[in-house]
Amino acid sequence: MSSTRVTGGPASGRFTIVGTPIGNLSDLSPRGQAALMDADVIYCEDTRVTGKLCAHFGIKTPCRAYHEHNAEALRPRILEALAQGQAVTLVSDAGMPLISDPGYKLVQAVIGTGIEPQVVPGPTAATTALVLAGLPSDRFFFAGFLPPKSGARRKALGELAQIPASLIFYEGPSRLAAMLNDAAEALGDRSAAVSRELTKLYEETRRGRLSELAEHYQTQGAPKGEIVVVVGPPAPAEAPSEGDLDAMLEDAMRENSLKDAVAYVTNISGTKKKLVYERALKLKEQSQ
Repeated sequence: MSSTRVTGGPASGRFTIVGTPIGNLSDLSPRGQAALMDADVIYCEDTRVTGKLCAHFGIKTPCRAYHEHNAEALRPRILEALAQGQAVTLVSDAGMPLISDPGYKLVQAVIGTGIEPQVVPGPTAATTALVLAGLPSDRFFFAGFLPPKSGARRKALGELAQIPASLIFYEGPSRLAAMLNDAAEALGDRSAAVSRELTKLYEETRRGRLSELAEHYQTQGAPKGEIVVVVGPPAPAEAPSEGDLDAMLEDAMRENSLKDAVAYVTNISGTKKKLVYERALKLKEQSQ
């Protein structure tokens, strides 16, 4: 199954981004296999890793390394290959390229030539772990890797504390316990889940409060494998009492119209506008 070439622009090649398995090689889709087989060249993070994937499916396409250390030098060569009409495929070692991996500058450069990149979707550790976590998944924020040092890590976590969504992080085994402890301090002791070795033989997801998970890994030691941490969203703010709401309205109505005071108090209190408006009308009647 070959992808359609884009023609009519300054370049006429084909640039395809392919999601690769995060563990179980059987997760590579038939379309993904075709994109790798039909390419003139595959650019990847590590030729040894992608070489094993290709060998598993009998794919003979040459693989070349593309990573943060050689990207600046290789981008012009890739664009030249596309200008000559070649089919170029980009993969990462595991999962979707560009997700916590280098590559977006290459995609930008390709778009600049007039070629529209094509994507073959594939597994992603972040969303796989989110589904396994059993935490709210209607909204989520992917934060990638946190800073390695505790002070910077806590600062970064503090900046994420008020996001009304589940948070997803990648973390290394040796820093996991410290990261979970810092998360409990910066975010509060929320529900969380730690997934490792996703789609592999020893896949495991451990769930609990951040403090419980931190204590477990401090006691048991660093786990093996690549790790994804999912942290549940912050608890909804407690609704103000009727007395507190009246106090906020009285203060706001001293220098604002009733309409503006209602809008302001609704915003800062998180209370439904209808209820705030009803309280404001009652207070206005009582003052007359």
